[in-house]
Amino acid sequence: MNTSPRTGEAPTPADASDRTGAATGLARFGYSEVRRGMPDTAQRFTVTSPDLRDGDPLPADHWADAFDCTGGNRRVRLAWGGAPQATRGYAITMFDPDAPTGAGFWHWLVWDVPAGHTSLDAALPAGAVDGTNDLGTVGYLGPCPPVGDRLHRYEITVYALDVPTLGLPASTPPTIAAFTMSCHILGYARITGTVRR
Repeated sequence: MNTSPRTGEAPTPADASDRTGAATGLARFGYSEVRRGMPDTAQRFTVTSPDLRDGDPLPADHWADAFDCTGGNRRVRLAWGGAPQATRGYAITMFDPDAPTGAGFWHWLVWDVPAGHTSLDAALPAGAVDGTNDLGTVGYLGPCPPVGDRLHRYEITVYALDVPTLGLPASTPPTIAAFTMSCHILGYARITGTVRR
């Protein structure tokens, strides 16, 4: 077990927050890293977006129009290339590992994107499935982190899969969809947006 460098005792939530660069005074939320869910053998490829540069703040028109946020809830457009040659389909997710839930928060899941597609705009390609997010609604749910909380990262990941379909209905809970997908990942590309209120 790791110990605090100051006391030799197990770290408190505040110690954990300090190590991750969180703002002080937010220990009530605690923080622990969520498992990656990515095989070590996964190859990296590239993804870009006309809406976002990697590591930059996510523009407000992509934020949620729910809870106490009034964003446009517009999903991020993506284009990718260089996926493994054996790719038979793609999945896309947006995940917040910094949500104060103990398990992160799934904002968006899409699967069964045909292997011939290398971009995602306003409409999904034929055959693609818009999955259920952690709010329990189908489709994209933009960010709306708690006011005064740490900086939240929204990891938008394109997965290259070794199957053309996951065989899952849109109503599949996001954790089950992610677990099913994890057995089929050949490679991935990621772009991250940030939000803090």
